[in-house]
Amino acid sequence: MNNKKLLAHHVFFWLKNPHSKEDLKNLLEGLKTLEKIESVRGLHIGIPAKTEKRPVIDDSYSASELIFFDDLVGQDLYQVHPIHKKFIENCSHLWEKVIVYDSV
Repeated sequence: MNNKKLLAHHVFFWLKNPHSKEDLKNLLEGLKTLEKIESVRGLHIGIPAKTEKRPVIDDSYSASELIFFDDLVGQDLYQVHPIHKKFIENCSHLWEKVIVYDSV
């Protein structure tokens, strides 16, 4: 990615069954499908890193996705895209909580 200002869409997921490796695997596989959406410029999917425990670190989530878009229009297209809707349909039963941080 170059110096162009992008919209960053960072989503954190907390699984209903946080110790289920199968649920985590299914969520991560579902997240990978989002890369096929045309307006996605970059995608990082991850789980909490095993960094040093500090008061500012929140590692209580199960998985996260960080997606970059050119602009708000690209993010808006993503929200209504059939692949995104299918992801929600297929995976929303897995999570109990989702938090989104969007920034430019």
